[in-house]
Amino acid sequence: MAVATAIILAGGLGTRLRSLVPDLPKPMAPIGGRPFLAHQLDYWIAQGIGRFVLSVGYRYEAITAYFGTRYKGVDLEYVIEERPLGTGGGLLLAAEKISHERPFLLLNGDTYFAADWKVLSAYALAHDADWCLSLFRTSEEGRYMGIEMSPDGQITSLKSGRAQGSRLANGGVYWVHPRALRGGRFAPGEKASLEDDMFPAALASGQRLFGVECAGTFIDIGVPKDYHRAATLLVR
Repeated sequence: MAVATAIILAGGLGTRLRSLVPDLPKPMAPIGGRPFLAHQLDYWIAQGIGRFVLSVGYRYEAITAYFGTRYKGVDLEYVIEERPLGTGGGLLLAAEKISHERPFLLLNGDTYFAADWKVLSAYALAHDADWCLSLFRTSEEGRYMGIEMSPDGQITSLKSGRAQGSRLANGGVYWVHPRALRGGRFAPGEKASLEDDMFPAALASGQRLFGVECAGTFIDIGVPKDYHRAATLLVR
């Protein structure tokens, strides 16, 4: 059987972290002496992912020079965003490098979420999902996209993250069926946001979005406070 492939969105500018890591793309920010991306790759390789396609942009040479085309026996490929394309644009660019038949894993390059790939995949297949999102519980306001679901786990609406109190939020780990990217109004090379453009369009067009709550470690290094916390969570 063909190995499972993951796309990692690693092309962002990382402006909120620039004061701490001025000369590196965000996924290369050091955590315990190793790039954040190395911790992420280690986890997903242990989960059985056998191939990665990285969508890179800002100072991408730091990533390609460090990791090359093989890392711990696993193939790495790169697509380069000549201009910032956003999370959706980066996904569409990288998706041209993968199978048009097999589901794949999609990851944010600045988020570590210890979701279980087998659980996520089994749940998605059982519900004939187009997208299946890993979710975590948070009470933090104004930062993470909130989720509303039906009792069977189908996502019914996407919120801005401004709600108060404990809620389920998007953890940045996605199971994606290739058909979810076919025939849409977004094309490779166009700028688009996964969260603000593609997901709302998918819901509006009747695609099947599901969510699974995961209890694993979650850390988003996008802001300095959580970047400083990352070493306590990721370094053993």
